[in-house]
Amino acid sequence: MFPRKGKTCRIHFCLFSLLHLNVKSSTQAPKMAVQSRRPYPTLFTLSMTLLSSSLVILVVFFESKYNISDTVKQAQTDSQVFTYPRWFDLVREEINGKKIKVGLVNFDDEEPAYKIHGSVLSTVHVRFDHVSKTIKWGDFFPDWIDEDEEFGLPSCPTIPMPRLEDYRDLDIVMARVPCDGWTRTSGLRDVFRLQVNLVVANLLVESGWVMEPDVKRAVYAVFVGSCGPMPEIFRCDDLLRKAGDHWVYKPELRRLKQKVLMPLGSCQIAQPYAKTGKEVWRYFLSEDKVKKQEYSVFHQKEAYVTILHSSEAYVCGAIALAQSIILSNSTRDPFFNLLSNSARDLLLLHDENISPKSLTGLRAAGWKTRQIERIRSPFAKKGSYNEWNYSKLRIWLLTWYDKVIFIDADVLVLKNMDGLFVYPPLSVASNYDKTLFNSGIMVVEPSLCMFEDLMMKRLEVDSYDGGDQGFLNEVFTWWHRLPSKVNFRKIFQRNGSRKNIPDDLSAIHYLGLKPWMCYRDYDCNWDMKERQIFASDKAHEKWWQVYDTMPENLQQYCGLTENRDSRIKKWRKIARYLRLPDEHWRIGVKDPRQYNLVQ
Repeated sequence: MFPRKGKTCRIHFCLFSLLHLNVKSSTQAPKMAVQSRRPYPTLFTLSMTLLSSSLVILVVFFESKYNISDTVKQAQTDSQVFTYPRWFDLVREEINGKKIKVGLVNFDDEEPAYKIHGSVLSTVHVRFDHVSKTIKWGDFFPDWIDEDEEFGLPSCPTIPMPRLEDYRDLDIVMARVPCDGWTRTSGLRDVFRLQVNLVVANLLVESGWVMEPDVKRAVYAVFVGSCGPMPEIFRCDDLLRKAGDHWVYKPELRRLKQKVLMPLGSCQIAQPYAKTGKEVWRYFLSEDKVKKQEYSVFHQKEAYVTILHSSEAYVCGAIALAQSIILSNSTRDPFFNLLSNSARDLLLLHDENISPKSLTGLRAAGWKTRQIERIRSPFAKKGSYNEWNYSKLRIWLLTWYDKVIFIDADVLVLKNMDGLFVYPPLSVASNYDKTLFNSGIMVVEPSLCMFEDLMMKRLEVDSYDGGDQGFLNEVFTWWHRLPSKVNFRKIFQRNGSRKNIPDDLSAIHYLGLKPWMCYRDYDCNWDMKERQIFASDKAHEKWWQVYDTMPENLQQYCGLTENRDSRIKKWRKIARYLRLPDEHWRIGVKDPRQYNLVQ
């Protein structure tokens, strides 16, 4: 029997040494006695025997003590096997003591499986191939894709998923979230993190969705990691509890299923629903079911929303936007009209800088108005154009709406856009700049907890442009690509393209100087060389066509001030002096507003 602990080992070694010395001394004692002629050899032997006996008793005592201690420690170790793990305490109330099955995602096999006394819990490791390390985030979010499919269907890289049919009976999916490279100042664009989140989402949908369309089984997700799950996939509204780095969710499966049906990134155009028509949740959106009103939960309250703050420079744009939305409703898609019990609202958020007179015109144009307190952009320079652009975050507070489509006040709607309400958040158009989207038109689900999260993050997360767009791109790194015709940004790299504005556009986003800030005769972006990338007479003409449909009491809000008129004339003179090759400075101005300036 070999000693198991260092202390016992040392005692055994000492005993062995002393006994060896005793024996050696005993055998050598007679010789020594003879040689030295010393008396009393028997007394010496007796003394050594007594010493050895004492040491034996001492060793037995210590080894016995060790065995008792070891037994206690072993008992404590055994009891830990039956201790509820931390995450289980967070879901105990939800599962109500029933036997549950847990799927473990991104946990090593060596890590202890959580076993609870009484076989309340069973675990299974979910097997899947890791996404290739050669695939980067930019591969899922390219600058440009072939939306018109001239060269074939756009495709996305592959993210492996587990064999879902092997894990259809899970009650809880527990995942260790990859947080490598995560900081509080920027968004986390990690492909493996996306894979883990999508694996969890697919497992939950597979286990929770039952064949009958109105029956779903409660399933839960537990995430372990300081960075938490991706908020684009797992809504904060579904968060049950959070303790330290443990996050427990009870997801709403209809929303989650729509998420897993979306493309893996902006590498493909998002679809409002799957094309196969075989998914159970698509049953809810069938026209027959809506006509029978069997599922009133889908009769959501929705709104188009815009915002004005800091000045009245965009009041005319907001009036034209409302009129364009109303005009587009004349060709409203009857299918999407069935999904709502009432007409969608037009809601305008404004601060105290919008005058009562302007509010009168805005309401006459069709807007419901609601005053807000504006939010300062923490990284913008004082007095800059985007100093208060974070006020746009207020749209997440509109929780009496199930879904809203936010539209900037410098956008003109040309075709019906009601179909966008079927898309999940955050559905947006690309900004054609690396992995970024444009925040001029967004499909948003209002949420109080998301607003609170955004308000906390705004003080830490950097913004590449100092405004709301840069900030939102860091918070929502995984987004769904709308076609560019939904948010056609008036910016051109080639002269020919500015003359051929597509006829099938849903909306034009007027970048640069706005149409109402120019003479109606031509786009005044032509008068400044650095702004000519925003110039298009064709797009300019489309805005004035909507203006012409407006009654006179609304047109008055689009008049030119003396200051604006003088600036237009100043840049026309400079363009003439420079003899800019486009020669728009040669055009004779006939806009009657130049003779009826407003205050």
